[in-house]
Amino acid sequence: MSDQPRRPHKPHRRPQKDPVRILAFEALRAVDERDAYANLVLPPLLRKAREKGDFDGRDAALATELVYGTLRRQGTYDAIVAACVDRPLREVDPPVLDVLGLGAHQLLGTRIPPHAAVSATVELARVVLGDGRAKFVNAVLRKVAQRDLDGWLEKVAPPYEDDPEDHLAVVHSHPRWVVSALWDSLGGSRAGIEDLLEADNERPEVTLVARPGRSTTEELLREEAAVEGRWSPYAVRLTEGGEPGAVEAVREGRAGVQDEGSQLVALALAHAPVEGRDALWLDGCAGPGGKAALLGALAAERGAVLLASEKQPHRAGLVARALDGNPGPYQVITADGTRPPWRPGSFDRVLMDVPCTGLGALRRRPEARWRRRPEDLDGFAPLQRELLRTALESVRVGGVVGYATCSPHLAETRAVVADVLKQFPDTELLDARPLLPDVPALGEGPDIQLWPHLHGTDAMYLALIRRTA
Repeated sequence: MSDQPRRPHKPHRRPQKDPVRILAFEALRAVDERDAYANLVLPPLLRKAREKGDFDGRDAALATELVYGTLRRQGTYDAIVAACVDRPLREVDPPVLDVLGLGAHQLLGTRIPPHAAVSATVELARVVLGDGRAKFVNAVLRKVAQRDLDGWLEKVAPPYEDDPEDHLAVVHSHPRWVVSALWDSLGGSRAGIEDLLEADNERPEVTLVARPGRSTTEELLREEAAVEGRWSPYAVRLTEGGEPGAVEAVREGRAGVQDEGSQLVALALAHAPVEGRDALWLDGCAGPGGKAALLGALAAERGAVLLASEKQPHRAGLVARALDGNPGPYQVITADGTRPPWRPGSFDRVLMDVPCTGLGALRRRPEARWRRRPEDLDGFAPLQRELLRTALESVRVGGVVGYATCSPHLAETRAVVADVLKQFPDTELLDARPLLPDVPALGEGPDIQLWPHLHGTDAMYLALIRRTA
């Protein structure tokens, strides 16, 4: 038997649990596993953490930045991580990729010191993945830390001159097909597409709407960190991380959270000239209710009535909640807009904000860019055309239809309008631009296209059509 003294076992160190990064990881897993949206998953997770006493305001801000930053830059970070591993990314487990994405964002997209970013992410990996895979995470992140973001982009992005679309896709973290589609919608300008892709990766401000007859912008501007909207007379922006749930008028339903582009679509339809009576308005795809609430309030000011129709019962419930307390009469129904229960020619104004790919709201739902596929356009196309046909049949002669989408893709905007109007020769496209006189750069007309980089709004599209016979 050896006389050598035994070396004491190194005590096994328990990994340090970091509530902020664990919550960010849980949110990313929900987005990946359940096709959830971060803007729906994150708030209840943050609320629960606050109730447990784990979080303060700075923790919540960091968790939010980690989740949204990782999702927005996922394409870029995947390209960088791929250059640091010895296997295709599809062979790396999705939870490991989520941890690597969080680490890459801390290294390349925040001011967190590199050693702290690596060590905190490795500790997270030990907690959620185990020691073995934590070693893999450590090795990969140490390679990522050897360059800054610009250095990595120079290495992993093809030169613009060789492949412009792939270059922009890697540098600005959008799928190539989305880059191509947005570029077409902008008319081919390099400066324009780069500005748009950069705007898609910026955190949008929270915008409130003061619902007429129930609240005012003056009331909302008394809130801390509140400033005037850019374009809508009913808009107020919350800066510096303002929390809409802390606003009394929002809690009471007298004001709501609504992008300014969405407000402008409703305002343009409400301002469009109609011939004759102006008594009955329709929102034919009303869920979740933001535009319906604004339209209902504007209708009430003129003594008109709004009918808000929504196919999905739970979304119809959201519409009813948004309209509750409206100063004038309204009705909310659950109905299929392609098989309407109302008679043709019933309405003076019709808004049809159709289901779409949502490519105009990538600032708010960054995961949508990775979830959508080009073939999704074929799935939406028949429904969009049928809903516009229904809208045109539902409006009376002399009345106006607004066709709207939260996508700038030409296949969802002008192509739909052009195809359907071939079947309705007794119509005319109205020039919508003069209805928003203070808003610049609305396009060549007669329709309107809003842009994040030009207007600070979602990329909403609107065409106004009058029935002439």
